[in-house]
Order: sequence, then C-alpha cells, then structure tokens
Amino acid sequence: MKIYQIYNEQRSRLGGEPAVVDATMQLLTQNGHESRLIMKSSRDLENSLIKRASAFWSGIYNIGAYYEMRRLLKEDRPDVVHVHSVYPMFSPSVLVACRRAGVPVVMTVHTHNLTCPTWFHLYKGRICEDCVGGHEYHCVLKNCRNNILESCAYALRSGVARICRWFPDNVNVLILLTPAGKGRLLQAGFREGQIAVVPNPTSIAEATERHSSGEYVGFAGRVSPEKGVDIFLAAATRMPDIPFKVAGDGPALSEMKARAPGNVEFLGRLGVDDLRAFYRKSRILVAPSLWFEPFGMVVVDAMAMGVPVIASRIGGLPYLVEDGVNGSMFEPGNPDDLVQKVRRLWEDPQLCERMGKAGQQKVAQQYSQKVYYQNLISVYQRAIHGARNGATFSPLVQISNAGLRSSESHGQ
Repeated sequence: MKIYQIYNEQRSRLGGEPAVVDATMQLLTQNGHESRLIMKSSRDLENSLIKRASAFWSGIYNIGAYYEMRRLLKEDRPDVVHVHSVYPMFSPSVLVACRRAGVPVVMTVHTHNLTCPTWFHLYKGRICEDCVGGHEYHCVLKNCRNNILESCAYALRSGVARICRWFPDNVNVLILLTPAGKGRLLQAGFREGQIAVVPNPTSIAEATERHSSGEYVGFAGRVSPEKGVDIFLAAATRMPDIPFKVAGDGPALSEMKARAPGNVEFLGRLGVDDLRAFYRKSRILVAPSLWFEPFGMVVVDAMAMGVPVIASRIGGLPYLVEDGVNGSMFEPGNPDDLVQKVRRLWEDPQLCERMGKAGQQKVAQQYSQKVYYQNLISVYQRAIHGARNGATFSPLVQISNAGLRSSESHGQ
C-alpha cells in the first residue's frame, strides 16, 4: 500500500504530534508499505510578521498547495492520504485536491482546530466552547489571541472552512484518539459514520521491569498554561517533604521556574534515553491538564514503564487512566484534590507497583505499536473501500469496553 502523510510542522516540535507522525512512518515502512512524508514547516515564520501574514491568508485556501497536491497525486498516485495537520502552510485546499483526484483521505485529529479557532478550547485558563457550532465570532469578541488582528484572522479561517465544509466533505475517515470530543465534531458538521477511534501508540517498544519504588513525583511535557503546570507547582508547595521534577520545555518555563518552591527541580527538555530514565525513577507521573487533552502521549509512555499516573478528569485522559486501577483521577485545576491523590500513592509504594503493572498490561492490550498498526491499516482499507464504492464509512475501531471510563460533561 502506498500512503502519503501530510504534516504541517508547527513552530514548536514539543508535544506528541511529531512523535506520532514519525512512529506512523516507521511502522508502515517496517511492515512493507511505501510511506511518503509531504511536510511543510511553520518554524521559519517565527520572526517574520510578513511571512506570518502571508501564511495566514494562504492558509484559508492555498491555491498553490492545491495544484502542488494535484501534481503529486497525478505523478505518484497513493492508495490513501493520511493528513495530520494542514494549517497554515497547506490549508484545506489539499483535501479538495485529493477528493477531486479520487484519492481517499484519512485525517487524525491531534488538536481541536476543527472546533476551536485557537485550537485549545481555553479562554483565560478556563474551558471555552463558545465557538462550537458556527459561532467563531466569539474569538473576536473575546480577543482570544490577545491581538485583535490575529483573533479576527483565526476566526475568519475557521469560519470559512466551516461554511465551505472543506473538512466534513473532503475527509473520508476522521480519526479520534479517544471518544472524547466526538459530540463537538458532530456539531461541527461531521457525520457519525466518518469517525473512528484509533489511540496513539506508545513510543516504548518493550516494557521494562522497575527495580525501585521511585524517587520523585514527575511531570513531563510542554510547559505551557493548558498543561496545568501551575497546578503541579501548587501541589508541590503543599507537600514540601516530597521531591517533584519537571521534564520539558515551553513558553511558560521561565514563569514556572520563578514560581516554583524549593522541592521542585526543572530538568529541561530530555532526549529519548534520558526521558525513559526519568519515567523509570518516578514514583508517580502527574498529568494536570486544564484543556481537553486529546490523548496524552506522556501518560501512555509512563504507563508502559510501569509508572502509575494521576491525571485530570478531562478530555481523553479518563480513557487512559482507570481510577484506582492504573492510577488516579483528580478534579481539573484543583491542587488540593491533587495533593490528596499524590499523598495516598506516595505513602504506599506497593499500591504504586500494582497500579504500574496494571498500566503496563493496558498498554500492551490497547496502545502497543502492533495494535496501532493493525487499527490504522484497517481504517486505511475501509477508507479505500468506501471511496471506491461511494459508501459512507461505518465506525470500525473503538477502545475496548474495559478501557472506557465516562468523562465529566466538560470532557465530552
């Protein structure tokens, strides 16, 4: 099978999306498929206002990218195109090019760009769904980008895409990482039959046995407001007898360092081997997200290393962490609740060990690279079959019932 992977690299490579793109390419190649990466990068837009303005306008509908995609499809026709992101360098025009060429499109929803102009469903640190269902003007009224021109631009881009139905009418199969957020996508115009659930794979190919109970409470990931690092620090302040460590980088790093108590150590962004060592030495990993976390790669990777996870009850996290089985859940934004959950696990290493083993079992059953590959190929085949027969895709891949836990209303 020949597959194109379409990926617009964002200005920061922090986060799980680039890791999933890399893993998808690698797994397809290892299993005998021809996988080609078609990538554009937004990284050179960082320091150029002119380039950013140009990228925005072309991001609404990039006619150049449209003809470039038509040429590629004609010269080297793939069986399926797997889209990871199109903004701002590709635009939805590449989806239109694929449909007109008769090539099926599978698209993974890594963020919330289909239902929120600014992608995070957050406003001043609180969950916001005001724009869902055709109300992008709220992005302007609230000035969500803290720059009225940018807020207008983001609202316009999302509104035009919705009115023209560029995503619902040109994507054969939309992949969600968990069932969370499905309702918002239905409000955005997608059909029930277009949506499949294919969880991301862990980057830990083989689970390793832990030889200690862990030395600290860990946080790994992007140091930014939506990740709830301030909640992590607030909990650390209330537990000065317990060491906390932060592995990661991001726009809020300097601010978080300035606010951190003495029992918190910042390690910066770690390489692959050092990050695995970080997991191995953690007694607990905390995922204190404030936004609708689509998945949580660090959660699954920590589970693969046998580390219990304490996570916010929001977005896709309740589907990964089973409360009392492989970790604990706490109320988003509530450091006091987090303190109670951390204290309980910290003082019971044997419970941590049992939860860690349960997490490893869940990863092997649902989030291994083998399972991801099998699910992905099944979706590709259904998309191809549906495109050939003009049929609507029917739901195929779901997380096993044993892994489902209902989220609070703000996570659905």
